[in-house]
Amino acid sequence: MIVNVHAGHNPAGMTASGAVGLIDESTENRKVKEEVIRQLRILGYTVYDCTVDNGTSQSDVLKKITAKCNAHQADLDVSIHFNSAADDKDGDGKTTGTEVYVYSETSGAKTYADRVCREIAALGFKNRGVKYSTGLYVLRHTKAPAMLIECCFVDDRDDVQLYDYRKMAGAIVRGIAGKSAEVSEEEKTDEMPSAGGGEKGTLYRVQAGAYSVKENAEAMRKRLEEAGFDAIIIRE
Repeated sequence: MIVNVHAGHNPAGMTASGAVGLIDESTENRKVKEEVIRQLRILGYTVYDCTVDNGTSQSDVLKKITAKCNAHQADLDVSIHFNSAADDKDGDGKTTGTEVYVYSETSGAKTYADRVCREIAALGFKNRGVKYSTGLYVLRHTKAPAMLIECCFVDDRDDVQLYDYRKMAGAIVRGIAGKSAEVSEEEKTDEMPSAGGGEKGTLYRVQAGAYSVKENAEAMRKRLEEAGFDAIIIRE
């Protein structure tokens, strides 16, 4: 599966840099975007980063993002955003929550959007559900089915206190892939070789994957190394 992922605004401090509250949208959506890309590549997905850092206006950012997305024959476009207008900076004990936009009820992204909403809600955020919009530029102009994820609200203290970019990215990845990219402690133990019983002078090599995209191979090597295994990439 080929996926385009992008943060939906210019970098923080520039024009068209998104919502500002207790956290900044353009800072956090880049953190989430990077982690989503990393985890999807671990799972073997081909992922393109279509983020724009040099837009001259909001419309220019959107046009450049869409051009980057449409340069690839992708199966899904994913736009990472954070919401605002909750106006609850003190906190009222409940989150304002998450929602995901798609172009229409027949969009090919709707199934993914439903799952993303449920996975983010499972972290503790209110599920505001899937919503439809024919007016959002990226949803209207990308070739591939697209979803625009509003992770949570930047101006709701309860949302911000619950939010963690790694967990948010993990929820998005589970919504897209139907599984997690992270290795559990139990899986690490199961994968560790048992002591003894080996033949002297004999080595048994285990291949963890084969990838046509170099970045995906590098992501798998990094994952194995983080889990405590030696890993090399061999080009064939």
